[in-house]
Amino acid sequence: MALVHASCVAVDGSGVLLLGPPGSGKSDLALRLVDGGAVLVADDQVDIRAVAGRLEAAPPAALAGRIEVRGLGILALDWRESAPLRLAVELLVDRRPERLPAPAQRRFQGIALPLVPPPRAPPRPRRAPLPGHRPAADPARPVRCLRGRQGQACRARRRGR
Repeated sequence: MALVHASCVAVDGSGVLLLGPPGSGKSDLALRLVDGGAVLVADDQVDIRAVAGRLEAAPPAALAGRIEVRGLGILALDWRESAPLRLAVELLVDRRPERLPAPAQRRFQGIALPLVPPPRAPPRPRRAPLPGHRPAADPARPVRCLRGRQGQACRARRRGR
């Protein structure tokens, strides 16, 4: 049996091992996967053992059913006693994934487990416009209105008159 610093969830009964250094987001990703239907197996530490030529993941007894959420503390969740490991995902910190990585694997107790680096982070969404903001190129809504008669006409156009 090997104790590994990682998190593990079961997706449709298959264990997914989340690997990475402290602060890389293992617990955060595990919680997001649980929110999407996965079941927690273990957080922070995972017992990995070879059983009949395959790898099994289980939580240490003291951590079973618990996950640490930054800013909230330790939460109790539904959990599985064990799950057959099918995949390992390595979370990256401060380095970019390779564009076309060679197939990789991690070995635990002499058994290879496919290792998948995470995809590149999607671009951040553009900031939402502020209330009352309008693009300058919109001819139906002038950018600037003047006082007086022209200003009244400008306000009327904004109201759709």
